[in-house]
Amino acid sequence: MTGETLIGASIRIVELPKLGTATNSYGFYSISLAEGIYNMEVSYIGYTTFTKQIVVISDEKIAIDLTESNNLSEVVITSIRRNENVIKPQMGIEKLNIKDIQHIPVLFGEKDILKTLQLLPGIKSAGEGNSGFYVRGGATDQNLILLDEAPVYNASHLLGFFSTFNSDAIKDVTVYKGGMPAQYGGRLSSVLDIRMNDGNKKEATFEGGIGLISSRLKVEAPFIKDKSSFMISGRRTYADSFLAFAPDTSVRGSILYFYDLNAKANYQIDEKNVIYLSGYFGRDRLGLRDTFGFNWGNATGTLRWNHFYSNRLFSNTSLIMSKYDYTIENLQNGNEFAVNSSIKDFNLKHDFSLALNDKHDLKFGFDAIHHTIAPGQLTSPSTSSINAIKIENRSGLELAAYISDEAKVGDKLKLIYGLRLSSFSVLGGGNFKTFNNDGIQTSSTYYAKSDIVKTYLNLEPRFAASFQLDDSKSVKASYTRNVQNLHLMSNSIATSPTDLYIMNSLNTKPEIANQISFGYFNNFKENNYEFSAEVYYKSMSNQIEYRNGTDLRANQNVEADLIYGEGRAYGLELFFKKKYGRFNGWIGYTLSRSERTFDLINDGNWFTARQDRPHDISLVGIYKAGKRWVLSSTFVYSSGNAVTFPIAKYNLDGRTIFYYGERNGNRTADFHRLDLSATLEGKPGRKFKSSWNFSVYNAYNRNNPFSIEFRDNPDNRTQTQAVQTSLFGIIPSVTWNFKF
Repeated sequence: MTGETLIGASIRIVELPKLGTATNSYGFYSISLAEGIYNMEVSYIGYTTFTKQIVVISDEKIAIDLTESNNLSEVVITSIRRNENVIKPQMGIEKLNIKDIQHIPVLFGEKDILKTLQLLPGIKSAGEGNSGFYVRGGATDQNLILLDEAPVYNASHLLGFFSTFNSDAIKDVTVYKGGMPAQYGGRLSSVLDIRMNDGNKKEATFEGGIGLISSRLKVEAPFIKDKSSFMISGRRTYADSFLAFAPDTSVRGSILYFYDLNAKANYQIDEKNVIYLSGYFGRDRLGLRDTFGFNWGNATGTLRWNHFYSNRLFSNTSLIMSKYDYTIENLQNGNEFAVNSSIKDFNLKHDFSLALNDKHDLKFGFDAIHHTIAPGQLTSPSTSSINAIKIENRSGLELAAYISDEAKVGDKLKLIYGLRLSSFSVLGGGNFKTFNNDGIQTSSTYYAKSDIVKTYLNLEPRFAASFQLDDSKSVKASYTRNVQNLHLMSNSIATSPTDLYIMNSLNTKPEIANQISFGYFNNFKENNYEFSAEVYYKSMSNQIEYRNGTDLRANQNVEADLIYGEGRAYGLELFFKKKYGRFNGWIGYTLSRSERTFDLINDGNWFTARQDRPHDISLVGIYKAGKRWVLSSTFVYSSGNAVTFPIAKYNLDGRTIFYYGERNGNRTADFHRLDLSATLEGKPGRKFKSSWNFSVYNAYNRNNPFSIEFRDNPDNRTQTQAVQTSLFGIIPSVTWNFKF
């Protein structure tokens, strides 16, 4: 026992099998019973099931301690009750317990939440060497990533080779890819809600690992036993240490590393009040000596207050700060300059949970976020030939209020219905321009900081329903309307730390998506096996693209180069998994399309979006081979990326100019890869626990395409060469993990 609150622990009344609940994001639960004697059963993955007889006479608070099981934690990406996927009305939701991913093979042996989520249907990798992901045809910026409620704007390290989330510091991960609850908003496609460990309230523990290119260490301990605790977890790569031995002397002394630090503390004031303080700090540095420097990083902070008004009413109040920034430096003599950009949020949230009775659970609250975007500032010393450029900052105020009810209508029908009212106000503090469809400026007006330039107001209804055919089968349906007020601008195939964020303006309107989905869910063989099939259709308005030839860097009139159109995405997701036993795993398959239409692209006809991949397959298998060995493997296959190839070329003043065809009208070669892993656990029964992980990434050395460059054949300039770049061949790795 550690005293850690558990998210999604299942509470069941044995005598009333159709009555049950689960703990919320803060470990709180409420259940209504008539007077009498009952047996209460509490279960959670990786913990021994707890059973207690209770006598119900009046309202009572029951705190429960669960004991970790010594058995291998099976890979179960689901909610807690064995048939939770069948009986809950929520669709398009997946829960990932951190204990479940420790044996899944990944690059350099680093456990990675984002890479594991991309093995699920409907969630697709944005590409090798990229931690971005696409959900149901949406772009990477249409995913809301929250770390202890704070938004994370760039979730990648080392240009996407690793995610920012150190799995040692994380206790719970939930992703909503459709039908998201009303308390979430601000993005079109998905919500990834990540919660950090609170800290061990019982005793001090140390945990970490040493790998080929990085190491990590976590410390947890009580400040006051059973009342207050803390957690600190750090990670750093040392890839730059190997540069000292590089055969090219110009590379020696260069910089290549990242670090991150997670910290959290909590204090239980009394039985009704608990406060939490958590933060994340991470930074990447990349640079070639005397040539260029590049660094970027995230910082978040969350102060939370949990308050119990009664056994039925619970509230959470949060003050949140989030910042993302980057700096690019040119260090070449005579041309020195630095480019800085950042986005900063301050957020106040107040959420309530009210258990009206055993048929209705209400959630309601409000959210206020102040955004500040510094699009870019170019500075240079007086000795440089580069002129300084300053682009005006932009500020906005995002407000939202919501209410939602989870209702039980009889024994078979369950509903979640709610409404979110959101607004976005563009705040003054500079010159605001308007442009016509040809990108020509039509007006320019100065607004003071106290002025509101424009306000956008939107209603976002949410609805989900499930109907149980029997204890192991159900059908579900959902409808969701989402609004997005921040937009990421990129004119490259892969996301980059230097991609530009913009907010709503006089020209740029909120993106809006309407999604409907239907599903069939079936468990069999006593819930040991699970099958689901979901279909969805999503329409999107006010989608943003750039004009051909646009340069987004240091562009003082970037909105003049933007065009606006519509989008649609639709697909089928199939999922089959074995949840328990010595051998378990899953198969996921997605058949989907994602398309866009813009008046100024492809003659206004629908064209393939860059995130379109019609076929996507993931296979995961984990086998416990004896008492100490665990073997695992993953295989992934997907259609190639949608890209634009040249269809002709011409010569201009001795230079070859390529003429490109239909936007995203071509594809790279299909992507596929096999990863293998073996974990040797230390001898059981010892306080000092350790394990060795051996893994092979890309076991059959597939040269998957990362990019394709077109150029003249040096031997015959009338011919064109297509040169493919691949990132990774076969990569073995070994990691030693420990805990005491």
